[in-house]
Amino acid sequence: MASNKGRAYFSLSGYHFNPDDITRLLGVEPTSTNSAGCRSGMDKPAISSWEISTATITTDDGTEEVDLYKMTEIIFKQLEPIKEKIIEICKSHNLSARFGVVITLSIDKGDTCPDVGFGGRLVKFLADIGAFIDVDYKLSDRV
Repeated sequence: MASNKGRAYFSLSGYHFNPDDITRLLGVEPTSTNSAGCRSGMDKPAISSWEISTATITTDDGTEEVDLYKMTEIIFKQLEPIKEKIIEICKSHNLSARFGVVITLSIDKGDTCPDVGFGGRLVKFLADIGAFIDVDYKLSDRV
């Protein structure tokens, strides 16, 4: 049976920066990085990225539901203490901040649909750092 899946993430992306520098400046280990931008030339710029993410939760693993509110809170708790550093790094490295959720929705009629939302403190935080919100969703394949 197909299942709901979801994860939350925060990323910084931009041209011509080394994600290792961001790790050092923030003091937070990323879940993933892409350093393509620090190796690209000015004639063909590429984007680098730095990301922290929750694990992908699925109802297949015995979880009753995919709780995206809980996942966004996990990421937010990591970011809140370093808010000023994030703002400074975005300015100094010309980076874009993004907070998002990735959801795969079950097509089975008996499965619930995960709620997607962002609390007031998180929304204010994202506005303060100039981040945008991304909700990426797709339908699961029928099994």
